[in-house]
Amino acid sequence: MHQTLDLKVLYFGTPVVIISSRNPDGTTNLAPMSSAWWLGSTCVLGLGDSAQTAANLRRERECVLNLVPSTLVDAVDRLALTTGAPQPSPRKLAMGYRHVPDKFAAAGLDPMPSELVAPDRIAQCPIQLECEISGAFPIGGPEPFATAFTAEVRRAHVEPDLIIPGTQHVDPVAWDPLIMKFCEFFGGGDNVHPSRLAAGWQMPHHRSLTPAL
Repeated sequence: MHQTLDLKVLYFGTPVVIISSRNPDGTTNLAPMSSAWWLGSTCVLGLGDSAQTAANLRRERECVLNLVPSTLVDAVDRLALTTGAPQPSPRKLAMGYRHVPDKFAAAGLDPMPSELVAPDRIAQCPIQLECEISGAFPIGGPEPFATAFTAEVRRAHVEPDLIIPGTQHVDPVAWDPLIMKFCEFFGGGDNVHPSRLAAGWQMPHHRSLTPAL
């Protein structure tokens, strides 16, 4: 028998993507997210309108989608409650967000130049997709709170050990993406790391995990 619930977080999650976007001062902002879906060479990205990344995508119309393996969960968690916005919204401040201008340093990641777009790629991510933003659609009825951006993949970079030899295909056995479901991190089917984001959302934990500082 099913139980009727007023779900507090209706967020099933998808594989984690770190979006590289260009700030107004020309630096690269990094933002982890897990509300992306794909069809052909088009990706749909769901972003809250208060995010610096949303502003950057509207202005610059380009980004890099860095696909994250489960082994980079610690770096993603270090980015989870950071924002590139100089003045975070009251809601984000209440959740524990803080302004961080250098996201690469905060996460312990290294930049590498892109070939077709301005934002840097993340060297440690084995799959990097340079994209052009082709559309932006408000979400949330008469008072939108988020935007669905469509991103067209213009160039894909993949580490050789993830490519099936002699093909143009990623090996799904070799690729172990980091998954976020209901604000918790999973890889290979296991809960792999405590989540700052879950703490910010005041999500109950089934395990006694405390996010590292």
